[in-house]
Amino acid sequence: MLQYILSGLALGAIYAIASSSLVVTFVSAGILNFAFGSMAYVIARIYYWLNSQQGWPTDVAGAVSLLVVAPLVGILLYFLLFRFLSGKSTLVKMVATIGLSVALPPVTDLVFGTQTITSAPGLASLSDPPYHFLGTPVTTNQVITYGFLLFVLVAGTGILRFTDVGLRVRAMVDSEAMASLSGSNPSRVALGVWAMSAMLAGVAGILVAPTNGLTTTGMTELMAAAFAAVVAARLRSLPGAIAVSLAMGVVTDVIQKYLPANSSFTAAIIPSIPFGFILVFLIIYLVRSGSLRESGDEGGPLDAAIRPANADGGGAARAAVGGRQGAVTGVVFVALLALLPLLFHGSGYWLGLVALGVSYAITFLTFTLVTGEGGMLWLSQIIFAGVGALATAQFVVELHVPVLVAVVLAGVVAAAAGAIIGVLTIRLGDLYVALVTLTFGLLVETLVFTMSRFLQGGVGVPVNRPSFATSDMTFSYLGIGVFLVLALLIVNLRRSTSGMALRAVRDSESASRTIGLSVLQVKVITGALAAFVAAVGGGFLAMDAGVAQPQSYATFLGLIWLAVVVTLGARSIIGAALAGLSFSLLPGVFSTYLPTRWAEVPSILFGLGAISVARNPEGAVAQNAAQIRALLSRRRPRPRGGAGQAGQPAGPAVVVEHPGAESLYHPTNSTVTTKALP
Repeated sequence: MLQYILSGLALGAIYAIASSSLVVTFVSAGILNFAFGSMAYVIARIYYWLNSQQGWPTDVAGAVSLLVVAPLVGILLYFLLFRFLSGKSTLVKMVATIGLSVALPPVTDLVFGTQTITSAPGLASLSDPPYHFLGTPVTTNQVITYGFLLFVLVAGTGILRFTDVGLRVRAMVDSEAMASLSGSNPSRVALGVWAMSAMLAGVAGILVAPTNGLTTTGMTELMAAAFAAVVAARLRSLPGAIAVSLAMGVVTDVIQKYLPANSSFTAAIIPSIPFGFILVFLIIYLVRSGSLRESGDEGGPLDAAIRPANADGGGAARAAVGGRQGAVTGVVFVALLALLPLLFHGSGYWLGLVALGVSYAITFLTFTLVTGEGGMLWLSQIIFAGVGALATAQFVVELHVPVLVAVVLAGVVAAAAGAIIGVLTIRLGDLYVALVTLTFGLLVETLVFTMSRFLQGGVGVPVNRPSFATSDMTFSYLGIGVFLVLALLIVNLRRSTSGMALRAVRDSESASRTIGLSVLQVKVITGALAAFVAAVGGGFLAMDAGVAQPQSYATFLGLIWLAVVVTLGARSIIGAALAGLSFSLLPGVFSTYLPTRWAEVPSILFGLGAISVARNPEGAVAQNAAQIRALLSRRRPRPRGGAGQAGQPAGPAVVVEHPGAESLYHPTNSTVTTKALP
């Protein structure tokens, strides 16, 4: 038993180091860093390259990786991204860091190679003999892990609570503007925080690599487990996060003593333990306080006063193209979409990618609903797509239902699950909603998708296309038809009374409750519709592939889906279609016309696109549309007798806001004309 406990404490110590980094960045910058696992992967991969591939001694490679490379990575990412997230909404912060998590691993693989590293050396030499504690062997790696944990606990808690540096960090969280007035340099403090966070990410990545493997999957599992401790600590308590991390590690190892070895049940239960901790603590907090919401880095009144007027206030665009321009744009896009299969009819390869892209486009409309319209960052949409694919296969194979009817039935099943998620998350803030849906996705993936009836020995369950749409050409047009039907439903939803209520809830839940709107009803309807759309898309993906395979719907793959959609516009229907086609066609272009080592570039581009949400929350489609409209408006002839006085040319005006008056400054005569507002 002691051996299991000591081993569990070592695993919990790694979780604790990771959760400490997440807590520090949240309390200092208001950002829960979803890119933590990717940062850990980058630094651990550099350590492996120095130590195992270049032959550097362990201590030298470790010192360079953790004391030189890791801080430089943190500083670089601060200047490239994190500094632009100050004052942004929770939604924008999460999406931007998710984009970073998508982009970093393929960039690293592009530099160091894509070979699979299932086991990597830790910070101890392989020849070091084990120590013994009460007759139980303890490896040098475990001793090093305990040492790092002790350092993080003592130094982290001591610095944050009892030093001038910690005081400056806490002051920056409370009000960056007031901290500046008191003589602190918020940029310098933030720079130090992110450098330290990258060092802790590197420590955790290097320490976990010998057991989890040096893979993006292993690092994302580390991050997900750390999230459990952070939620239990309510995002802010460093000692609480460390205590829960140690408890998770001990439970994870001790429970294996009582579970059957090499069984599918054990393989499903062990990875699910951290997510069980999340659910338990969420229930406890909800029962005690009735709600659970994060406090961001909004700052004080002075911060709000000096924040630019165009600073982000939400994660999605607030306006969509409407009226005659929107109708013309829609007609043109539908025509181009209809011509696309004809354009590639001579190539089976490219036509197949078009059919796949249309299936993705249907699926990606789920993000248009839940994130674009609902303003909620659900990280489990790929799981609903997987439910659609697997349920479609079961309805067809077991009940002999026609495949299109099976797709609709699968959508109804997913809609029920989406409605339940909407009910369960009604009392949670945006950040907790993202973590809960991520937990839900990972639990379903681990406990449900691994069932033998779905896996069928790894080959999945076959799903045939409808008899009238067996070719890629006809299947593409079937998918286009379904996409247009769902798109029209979304457009009608936007224009309906329910759509107005949805916008009101997205902008302000408190104000919506004040005017009598039911936030619960709106979120339940949105979640159910989004899950239904995702399941229909999953059914089409299964029909396109000819098989429903659970491994095609991994939760973390869904983060890449989200990055692609956000890049082009979370509220744009055209953006969802372009995202689906890009997700299938762009990798085909790279694999066909570029060397194999460039195959990771599309993922990098998708991740960078999601990062750009920090500067452009609307996405590329809305941004380009706005630029085109501005260009066209400048080309229109101006009406005679513009804003200037009679006989004077109307020049560009600078509006000076003033209560009760509107001031226009004309450069031509350098005078100020003031008009009373009506």
